[in-house]
Amino acid sequence: MGRIVVISTGGTIASRWQGSGFAADADGSEVMATAAVPEDVSIEVVDLFSVNSPRLTTVHQLTLLRTVHEVLADPHVDGIVVTHGTDTLEESAFLVDLHHDDPRPVVFTGAQLPLDAADGDGPGNLHDALLTAATTRGLGVLVAFDGKVHQARGTVKTQTLAPDAFADPSGARIGNIGFGRVSVLRRPQRPAALALPGMPDTPPRVDMVMHHADADPLLLNAAVDAGAQGIVLVATGAGNATPEIVEAVASATARGVLVALTTRVQGGPVAEIYTHGGAVDLVAAGAVPTGTLRAGQARIAVLTALLAATDPRERDRVLRRVLGETEGERETEVATKPGSATATKAVSADAGPAAELVQA
Repeated sequence: MGRIVVISTGGTIASRWQGSGFAADADGSEVMATAAVPEDVSIEVVDLFSVNSPRLTTVHQLTLLRTVHEVLADPHVDGIVVTHGTDTLEESAFLVDLHHDDPRPVVFTGAQLPLDAADGDGPGNLHDALLTAATTRGLGVLVAFDGKVHQARGTVKTQTLAPDAFADPSGARIGNIGFGRVSVLRRPQRPAALALPGMPDTPPRVDMVMHHADADPLLLNAAVDAGAQGIVLVATGAGNATPEIVEAVASATARGVLVALTTRVQGGPVAEIYTHGGAVDLVAAGAVPTGTLRAGQARIAVLTALLAATDPRERDRVLRRVLGETEGERETEVATKPGSATATKAVSADAGPAAELVQA
C-alpha cells in the first residue's frame, strides 16, 4: 500500500516509568516495535524529539511542521504518521493542517496508556494511523485514535484518561477504522493552505486569558505588558465577559495586539448576542471571534497570523481569512429579535455522501 514515514515526538505512547511517574524516553523504533504494520506497508522512522507534550514549545512545533514538509518533498513517500503526546496533539495537528497543501495524509496519533502497559492502546492506535496514512487521500491532516478518524481542525482532547480521547464537540468525525479498512464518512471542505512560515529567532508570545465570575482585566493587561503580540480570550457562554474586559481588549488592539475570542464552553460557536461586556462589545473592541475553534487551536490560529505578517492590519486580515474560510463546513445562523430570546443554530454544510469504504 505504500511507504509511510513515522515522525516520533514522544508523549505517552513513548513513555516509561521513571520512579515517580511516567515520561517520554523511548525512540521511534521502540514505539514502532509495539505495533503490527499493515500488509504491504513499508516504514521509515524519523526521531525528531522525545518529550512529554506539555513541554512542547513553538520552536518544537515549527520544527515538526518543517520536517513534515521536508519528508513530503520526496515523491516516493505515500504518507506520514506523527506519534505525539495527547495533551497538545490538537495544537500541533492544527498547525500542520493550516500549512498542508498535499493530497498525501499526515496522521497524528498517540496513546492514553504508556509504552509498556500490558493493555496499552498505543499499538492499536499506531496500526490504525498507519492504515489511514496508507489508504486515504485528500483529507488533510487527520487524528486517528480509538478506531476513529477526525480532521485536525476542531478536534480536541475531550477525555483525560479514557481511550476514546478525541472528538470535535461541534462537528462529526471523518471516519471509522475496523476490519482492516478505513470507512470515510465525509470529506471536509478545506481552506487554501498558508505559506510555510520562517523560523523566528524568538517566536511571538501568544497568551490565553480565561474569563470567570469576579474576573478583572489584570491578567489580560499583564499579558500585554509582558510583550504578548497575541491574546486568546477564553470567554463564557457564546463569547461574553464584562465591560471592564472590553475596555482592556480595546486598549490591547489599539496597541497592535491581535485578540481572538473563544469560549470555555465545550461545543458550539462564538456568537454576537449580548452587550454589556458580551461578544457584541468584544468584537466591536477589535476581538476576532473564532467560530467553533477552542482555546488551543485558536491560539495556533493567532500564532500563524503573527508569523505570516508584521503589520497589525495584515495580521488581523490573515486571522480573519483563516477563520472565515474554515467555517465553510459549519454555517452558523444566529437569529435575533429585539426584546425576545435568541435562537442559535449550527448547521452542517457538508454531510457528505454515503460512507466510502477504502479497502486495506
